[in-house]
Amino acid sequence: MTRHGELGIALHRWRERMTPAEAGLPRAEPHPRPGAVPGSGSEAGSGTGLRLAELARLTGLSEDYLARLEEGRATSPSVQVLTALARALCLSDDERGHLFLLAGQSPPGTGRVPDRVPASVRRLLGRLPGTPLGVHDAAWNLITWNPLWAALLGDPAAAPGRDRNAAWRHFTGVPGRITYTPEQEARFEAALVADLRAATVHYPTDVRLRFLIGELRRVSGRFAVLWNSRITGLHDTTVRTVRHPEAGSLTLECDTLTVPGCDLRITAYSAAPGTAAADRLELLDALGHDAGLKAAPGAAPETAPL
Repeated sequence: MTRHGELGIALHRWRERMTPAEAGLPRAEPHPRPGAVPGSGSEAGSGTGLRLAELARLTGLSEDYLARLEEGRATSPSVQVLTALARALCLSDDERGHLFLLAGQSPPGTGRVPDRVPASVRRLLGRLPGTPLGVHDAAWNLITWNPLWAALLGDPAAAPGRDRNAAWRHFTGVPGRITYTPEQEARFEAALVADLRAATVHYPTDVRLRFLIGELRRVSGRFAVLWNSRITGLHDTTVRTVRHPEAGSLTLECDTLTVPGCDLRITAYSAAPGTAAADRLELLDALGHDAGLKAAPGAAPETAPL
C-alpha cells in the first residue's frame, strides 16, 4: 500500500471514532455522497463518527478535498491542512506526528527550540577526547563542546551568545578558522538555511528563532536570497580546512550527526590515522589541556539571549 493510501485509512479511522458531540456539533440527518450504496458503509460519515461534511466545517477544507485525501487521490497536503486536521480530529501528540509522517512532512513541535543535552550525549563528549566535538541545537546555537573543539576552533566561552550561532557567524562574516572551497560553502549554506526553515516549522512559537532569522535576512543579502529561494540541502561528510595559529593548516573530515528525540546536531572533526592532520590534532589535544581548557565534557555553558 502506498503512503497516500495509509494516510487515507488513518484519516478515515480517526474521523469515524470522533462523534459530532465531541466536536461540538449537532447531529444532522445523514446525507450520503452521490453514488453511495445505502447500507454499504460508503456514505459520508456512516455510523456515529464525523461525516465528511462535518469535518469540512471544522477544518475549513472542502468536502471533496477531504474525500480525495481519504481515497488516496490527493497528495502532499500542506502543513496548514495537516494542522487543521489534527486539531479538528483531536489527535494526540503521537497521532499528530504520525499524521505528518504519513503525509511526508516533518512533525512540528511546540514551544522553544530544545537545548537540553541528554546524558548519553554528555557521555559521548567525555569518551571521545581525541575528537573535536560541538553540540548545536536545531537553530544552530552551539550549546556545549569538548576541550579539543575549543583548542581547534577557538574557545567559544569567550564569544557572546549570538556569535555562538553557526548561521550568524557564517552569514555575517564573524572571523573564524575554517575555510571553504566555493562548492563546500554552497553546500554548507544550503544545509544551514534548510535546517533553520525546518526549525521554524517544528518550533513555530520560538521568538528567539524568529528574531534570529529576521536579523539574518536584514543584515545578510546572501542569507535573504537563499531564504527566499526555499533552497534545500543536507549535511554530508565533507572536507574542511582549519587554519590554526599554532598548529598550522589541518585538512579534516567533518560529519554532522542528528540526535533523535532532542533535535541536536553533533559536529565532529576527524583525520585518518597516520596523517599529518592526525598528528596535529594530537598536539592540539595536549596543548588544549596544558592551556587549561578543561571544561567538563558536556557541560552546557551559559548562553546570552540572541
